[in-house]
Parts: sequence; structure tokens; C-alpha cells
Amino acid sequence: MRKILIDAHEDIAYAAISFNRDYSKSAADIRMAEQFTEIPQWNGHAMLGYADWQKANVGIIFSTLFIMPKRYQTGDWEKVVYRNPQEAKSLLQQQVDYYYRLEGNYPEKFIILRNNAQYQDHWEILQKTSQKSYPIGLVILMEGVEGLSHPNEIEEWYHKGVRIVGPAWSGGKFSGGMYEPGGLTNEGRLLLEIMLDLGMGLDITHMSARAVFQALDIYEGPVLSSHANAKSLINGLGGDRHLSDLIIRRIAERDGVMGVMPYNQFLVANWTKSIARDKVTLEHYVNHIDHICQITGSANHVAIGTDFDGGFGFPDVPVELISIGDLPQVDAILTTRGYNQEEINAIFAMNWKRILDRIFSK
Repeated sequence: MRKILIDAHEDIAYAAISFNRDYSKSAADIRMAEQFTEIPQWNGHAMLGYADWQKANVGIIFSTLFIMPKRYQTGDWEKVVYRNPQEAKSLLQQQVDYYYRLEGNYPEKFIILRNNAQYQDHWEILQKTSQKSYPIGLVILMEGVEGLSHPNEIEEWYHKGVRIVGPAWSGGKFSGGMYEPGGLTNEGRLLLEIMLDLGMGLDITHMSARAVFQALDIYEGPVLSSHANAKSLINGLGGDRHLSDLIIRRIAERDGVMGVMPYNQFLVANWTKSIARDKVTLEHYVNHIDHICQITGSANHVAIGTDFDGGFGFPDVPVELISIGDLPQVDAILTTRGYNQEEINAIFAMNWKRILDRIFSK
């Protein structure tokens, strides 16, 4: 049986639209095309590409719709910024359209998973070790809902293929977020009600701690954090961007899953680009995975959520990583720390599969 990797957070559409990256190619090809541009300064060197996904046996990706409020724009190069809900909605649609073009142009490489039949068929294909090449399954995740004028509009996005929703990025009229504090608003509560009826997954990443506790209390559907790290291992830095031990335990109590990011700044306290890259390794990455296992009592609530290629890339990642194709090296590190193969498979794929089973069973 092929050992599958599921990555719960990749900003593919954002990077493709912002930097004209062709993800049907390899990360090395993309880097070659960008070598005389300023793109690596803005977003790091590409970590993703079809050849690299195949090397890592990536079978499913939670593929994001990510756009940024104009007030947080970091430079004129940032293309996917919005000033109002109308602009936000247009940008979200542009990213949905990108994923459908990717599927249409390269059906042998990509498939958007929209229903249970597609999902089950895709999983069967992934199990066939004789099949050397296979399409990557894309599950669309909306990261921030400021493109909604009203909560009931989420049903429109559901019909466009969105299956997982994060109510906040910076924060806004639905939920407090990592930059703008506050709890769930009445509109946010209504949004969760509609999401529950649709069977969508709730991604609590980027929500304020207050909003997270409220959401975990009232949302009865699948809950997850697609890409965050353990706040206690980085001395509490980053505010609500990372998860406290209490929130991690609450996610586990709901049988949820937390994806961990291999980004140096989120792995080691006070890391900066001036620190030698070889001081951050995959051992630091596994420290976060292991910490979550220890405080929840099992390997059933932690997985992988890289956040590639959304704002960082090579070389701001553990030294062993040239692209996502090198991520399976985590297997050997987990083994040396006493994890058995069933636990490692859970971390690489099966924990996310449990969440997806619930989402697609609706």
C-alpha cells in the first residue's frame, strides 16, 4: 500500500495568481523561471510542484482561497487585496476559477473533490501502488469569509466546491481574528449554523482564542486547525496565531485535528532570517508534533498543514527541506522517537482522512 500524505493547507491559487506560478511543473522549474525576479524576496522560493507532490506521495491537498485585506498589504506586488466585500468576493471567485482551470487543463494531475463518490474513488486510486502517476485531490478551503455579505451566501460557495471554512483571517464582522480581537458575532453564529447544515468543516486557524472557545462549544460538525503550531514551544509568541495547550486539548476532545507548519519562525522562538538556516531542522518540526501527541494522549489529533506557498518558502524552512518532496523524512524521525507505523500513518494522512470522511459523508 502506498504511504499517502495529506497536506491540510496550501495557498496554491494565491501563489499562482500572484506570481504566475505553473504548478503543473516542479518546484525546481518554478524557481528557475523566477531566478531573476523579486518573487523569492516577496514569497520565498517555491516549495510546491506536481513532481514534488508525487515524490512525497501527496494524495490530497486542502487548497485555499486566500485573500488579504488592503489594510494589511505588505507591498505593491500583493495582488489579492480587497477593500470591501464586493472586491473580496471577486477575488475569491478568481481563485475558485483557477482551481477549475487547473483541473480542466491537467485532468491527469488534479481533481477537485466535490462529493463522496469522487472522494471514495480517489482514495481507492491512491491505494494502488502499481499506479506511478495519479491526480492530486483538491479539497477547497476558504480562509476567511470577508467575501460574504450575508452568512447564507456560504451555501453558494458550497455549490462551487468549498468544503472547509475558516471564519477569520485578520478578523472581521463574523469573528475575531489574530489581528483584530473579539468573539463570534451574531452573523458568525449564523454562519456556523448554515455550515453545519451543509456538513462543512470548521477551520479555527486565525480565529481569536475567544472566538475559538465559542465555536468549539457550539459547532457540532468536523473541527480542525489546518495550519498552526504549539504556542507553548515558542514562548507564547504570535498571539492568537498559534494554539495554546488548552485549545489543542479542546480540539482533541472534539475528535478534531491540528496541522503543524514547517516554517522556521513558527518552530523556534525568536527565529529571524539572520539566524543560520541549519540551526532549524525537522527535529524542531517533530517537537511540535510530539508535543501535541503528549498533551492529547495519542497521535490521533495532529497532522501536517504546511502553508506552502503562502508568504514563505525556501530557505525559511527546516534545513532538510528543499521542497515538499522532502517532507517524508519526518517518518524516520518519528520512528526514532518511538512512534509505530500506524501512528505515523495517522499523522501523515489518516487523521485528516477521518475529518474528510465526516465532511464528505453529508
